[in-house]
Amino acid sequence: MPRRMPRDGRLVLTIAVLASFVSFLDGSVVTVALPAIRDDLGGGLTTQQWVVDAYLITLGALILVAGSLSDVFGRIRVLRWGLVLFAVTSIAIAAAPTPSFLIVARALQGVAGALLVPSSLALITSTFRGPAQARAIGTWTAATTGAMVVGPVVGGLSVDLLSWRLVFLINVVPIAVTLGLLLALRRADVRTPGRTVDVSGALLCTVGLGGMVFALIEQPNLGWSSPVIWAAGAVGVVSFAGFLVRQATAADPMMPLDLFRARNFWAGNLTTAFVYAALTLNGFVVGVYLQQGAGLSATLAGLATLPITILMILFSARVGSLAGRWGPRLFMTLGPLVMAVGGLLLLSVDDPFDYATQVLPGVIVFGAGLTLTVSPLTSAILGAIDTSRSGIASAVNNAISRVAGLVVIAMLATIVGGALDLDGFHRAAVVTAALLAVGAAVSFLGIRNDVTSRSDVG
Repeated sequence: MPRRMPRDGRLVLTIAVLASFVSFLDGSVVTVALPAIRDDLGGGLTTQQWVVDAYLITLGALILVAGSLSDVFGRIRVLRWGLVLFAVTSIAIAAAPTPSFLIVARALQGVAGALLVPSSLALITSTFRGPAQARAIGTWTAATTGAMVVGPVVGGLSVDLLSWRLVFLINVVPIAVTLGLLLALRRADVRTPGRTVDVSGALLCTVGLGGMVFALIEQPNLGWSSPVIWAAGAVGVVSFAGFLVRQATAADPMMPLDLFRARNFWAGNLTTAFVYAALTLNGFVVGVYLQQGAGLSATLAGLATLPITILMILFSARVGSLAGRWGPRLFMTLGPLVMAVGGLLLLSVDDPFDYATQVLPGVIVFGAGLTLTVSPLTSAILGAIDTSRSGIASAVNNAISRVAGLVVIAMLATIVGGALDLDGFHRAAVVTAALLAVGAAVSFLGIRNDVTSRSDVG
């Protein structure tokens, strides 16, 4: 933390944590509310997939644009835009009268979420240096990743005691607090001269992801022989290919491909894809199955993953400091392997159901592995890139993590065999472990501990 402005450093960290917490919380809190949404508004597994993926499509596609926006207009200003839009869309979701209205509102909420994460993390990396930066990222990681896990607990209590609609109003309070803290932050906004916003790239990416996800989600309903599925899939693939071409040729791309010349950046992002696909799959399946399959209340289903939150809060900052001292490779290899073991332990879930013996051991092991993984992963990726490009680097990493979750949820029907029953739950546990094992292998083979080397190409 800068010595001359300790208060400023603390304030920046608090703002960054709260702003990201809002986005991460809403991305995870919805999982435990899905059965209640189905009962109230109608729809089956497909509707539940869309409630999750509508948010992730716009979040994953536009988070890259948000990185550019933060460079063009300033990180503080973009944060303020995102917070206001997130509050408005949250209220709209809470008032949703139909599944279609809810899905559209969730997509708009993803736009708001895309404005929050890159700008908040960029504030940290531009304020802190050296070991202080590693500790700050560890604190940010503990809070934001903890939000992904504590979300189901908060959501479950809201569903059981009041309504699933309240789930989406929870974040209004932290949004108001964060907006107040932004007013108290006395510092000039940081902008990058000459940067532009790649609107064409954003459209190609959104259409590409949307088309492919539509085909994956609706295929079980319409079948592979349906021209609608083939057309949507083809449009998605062609658009996403066009997006990559655009990024390779544009003068000021939203996802500069030269970032991937840095070894830890490309290896870390590949690890991110597998780890966060597994994390999203596990969170969705556990949250829904414990209610629809095991018969738990929404509150108990949410509390089922509370040990993960406790482990993250207690040890993520410490793990971040150790990774800054010893290098990230060991943590990024061991962590996903431990998570994989935790995933496989969920194969013990059976009928009759018993949480203490069938779920709790796997949750604890999974949480230990997650704690070992996330902070070193973030530090390795951002540490490979010059701090002047931290905004776009964090945007790319967050986009990859959201797109990974988006794709795995879109493939959910295929993964679980059409229904999230006990057999489907077991299939998802095996796929989760497999994804994590691949992530561990990528880290072991790709990550290097020379954290002083950065890519400053550009």
